[in-house]
Amino acid sequence: MQNFYPLYLANKAHEGAEEALEVTNKYSQETVAEVAKADSEILQQAIELGLAAVPAMQALKPYQKQRILLDCVAKFNERFEEFTEALIAEGGKPEAAARAEVKRLIATFQFAADAVTTMPEGEVIPLDVTEVSASYRGFSKRVPIGLCAFISPFNFPLNLVAHKIAPAIATGCPFVLKPASYTPIGALLIAEVLSQTDLPEGAFSILPMSSKVADVLVTDDRIKLLSFTGSDKVGWDMKARAGKKKVVLELGGNAAVMIEPDADLDKALPRIITGGYSQAGQVCISVQRVLIHKDIYQIVKDKLVTLAKAVKSGDPSDSEVVIGPMIDKKELQRIDQWIKEAVAEGATLLCGGEIDGLVLNATILENVNHESKLYKDEAFGPVMILEAYEDFDQGIKLVNDSRFGLQVGVYSSSIHKAMQAWDTIEAGGVIINDVPTFRVDNMPYGGVKDSGFGREGIKYAMEDMTELRLMVVRD
Repeated sequence: MQNFYPLYLANKAHEGAEEALEVTNKYSQETVAEVAKADSEILQQAIELGLAAVPAMQALKPYQKQRILLDCVAKFNERFEEFTEALIAEGGKPEAAARAEVKRLIATFQFAADAVTTMPEGEVIPLDVTEVSASYRGFSKRVPIGLCAFISPFNFPLNLVAHKIAPAIATGCPFVLKPASYTPIGALLIAEVLSQTDLPEGAFSILPMSSKVADVLVTDDRIKLLSFTGSDKVGWDMKARAGKKKVVLELGGNAAVMIEPDADLDKALPRIITGGYSQAGQVCISVQRVLIHKDIYQIVKDKLVTLAKAVKSGDPSDSEVVIGPMIDKKELQRIDQWIKEAVAEGATLLCGGEIDGLVLNATILENVNHESKLYKDEAFGPVMILEAYEDFDQGIKLVNDSRFGLQVGVYSSSIHKAMQAWDTIEAGGVIINDVPTFRVDNMPYGGVKDSGFGREGIKYAMEDMTELRLMVVRD
């Protein structure tokens, strides 16, 4: 397919860009589309139009916002196959993963539609708590924060876009979105749907652009909120330069899962394989570190290696493939180098490591040095590290031995250990008897330490996109 997707500026197609962005099939490396790129002038127009749309967006009634979101749900369902094909081509996602993401796109907009009418409006505040304030009453409500800027990553081109724009519509905030340059088609398909709704003029702009052009989204003080999903290095730099605006960062990690002797291995191990290798491991909560109690280490290792060797990799259009291509050659070379460095430092390669095109087979190592990049940084590839621990306390220490803290999985049938993990693990989410890769799109999702701050999940993102406003009344 050879298409030119227009920019979506102020709800209308805009084809005035001088440059085109070439989008490739991540497996075949063939060009599948050319996408317009916004320049600085177009971005400024988008910001100004978004600012002009603030009153109209704030004036939308809940039933109007809900109708817009439900209209999107209906249109996404109608174009399900088109969205799926785009994910397979531009993202290199295996078909099953692509279909699952389209379903999550639809669910996320549905959650936002549901949340519109249940969003907390504030409270009555008793101010007559002293003699001086006896004749006063207080009331609070939440109001839209204003124009928002969103920067989304390549690995979930539909759902991570949805997690930014659906709550913005639900709260009544206009926005400008920069999709990832690797995977802009999905965002533009969403824009096409949004352009067919009753959103006010200027309410949204979805603009592929260079990082240099997009830097204005970070520095412009007229923008009231910046939400970024991507690398920790880039995210913290953005926060340092963002000025007065609110910043929400989702920056990934090197997620660990603990396996206790009382775990149900028949359920746990296939899930760990899925959590480590789906999406080619290019998930910020992908299983990277597998921590195993010493009493069951050998049996778990043997079973995981056997399961990993059976994971099929290759062409994502093949319905049996689990591991598709890495996003580009540079990322593949990086993870390959990290594996080789770990082995040179004393690690043992138990399986995998083979490369075919841009595909890295399911890989497992043990005895990885804690100072190696493969251990302490985010692998973002189909690689898992095995490590034994003495007891539950030491296992938690190993989990916390990371500059990241997004989500962690703990397999145990003990409620006491579950509560201890919840109390002491330094992460945004502790998942009991499942992998850290688990996520439902209405739950609070986000991290601590270098994994960022703020929370996604419709209700929680809506809170970030609003401000509390107080009214005091004197009798």
